[in-house]
Amino acid sequence: MSETSGSGAGTTAPIELGLDTFGDIALGADGSPLPAATVIREVLAEGQLADRLGLDFFGVGEHHRPDYAVSAPDTVLAGLATTTTRIRLGTSVTVLSSDDPIRVFQRFSTVDALSNGRAEITVGRGSFIESFPLFGLSLDDYEALFSEKLDLLAEVLKEEPFEWSGTIRPPVSAGPVMPPTESGHLRTWVGVGGTPQSVVRAAQYGFPVVIAIIGGQSAAFEPLADLYRRACAQFGHEGLPIGVHSPGHVAATDEQAVEEYLPHFLHQMRKIGSERGWAPMSEAAARAQMSPEGAVYCGSPDTVARKVAATMQVLGASRFQFKYSNGHLPHGLRMESIRLFAEEVAPRVRELMGAGAAN
Repeated sequence: MSETSGSGAGTTAPIELGLDTFGDIALGADGSPLPAATVIREVLAEGQLADRLGLDFFGVGEHHRPDYAVSAPDTVLAGLATTTTRIRLGTSVTVLSSDDPIRVFQRFSTVDALSNGRAEITVGRGSFIESFPLFGLSLDDYEALFSEKLDLLAEVLKEEPFEWSGTIRPPVSAGPVMPPTESGHLRTWVGVGGTPQSVVRAAQYGFPVVIAIIGGQSAAFEPLADLYRRACAQFGHEGLPIGVHSPGHVAATDEQAVEEYLPHFLHQMRKIGSERGWAPMSEAAARAQMSPEGAVYCGSPDTVARKVAATMQVLGASRFQFKYSNGHLPHGLRMESIRLFAEEVAPRVRELMGAGAAN
């Protein structure tokens, strides 16, 4: 089993290459948004294809807004658990701040049973805040909600009797939460953005991290990865893996990939930007994100593979999660992007990094 060979000294995890989707709602033939049910079934087909083609991981994100179809990723993953055979199944991310850690464990230990031990969780705050008012939570408690719920989840994941108390929810005293996992371990990551406090907190609990790089230059996150490794060493958790989540699209040539992807990427970024008060993204700025230094992995298989390998080596990462869906990008193009990522990008990344398959 091969190890990463970049600047990430102490990282001994095998290379893993996988996919992420949020169930982005594309448009139908008449130009109107597809029904969410249709999109969810498309996600199942995409995950099944990723499994058949030998990718290592398939992640489904949680959102509570009309441009994404998936609000209950564990339910989607349960469907995939019984229709796939080898691929690991997880989230990207589970919004822990607005969920109950005990129920999170129960749902994913159930998916773990259905999948014969292939389930995992990535918890985080999420990129959007719609879940807070939806579930009656105050944004004034934004920091405390995540901090305390992560602490409770860490106790539950031990699969032993525990007692816990905090300031947000009532205290709990319980035996091992049911159902337990067959292996006694449910792999759990923490999804982080760019804040040092987040990676230090994850290291304290001994959780691996997935760094979401969705803008700027990927190499700019090297200090964050280095901080995580130093914090892991301080807390006695050396050797934990680092993952990367970034968007992109693969096609036969660089020109075709950009032509297919750019309109959907621009539309999505401008929509989110208008909600958050940002200036509209220009086409030049979007293309800059697709450059070798940018955070969008769009191009031919060789272009994408070289960029993925370079990012993993700089950050010392052992997993790359390719967010292949974006905005209204149609299902057919997503399926072709998955095929090219699995059949051409993944082997090339392993060749460039001198690594074998994870499984």
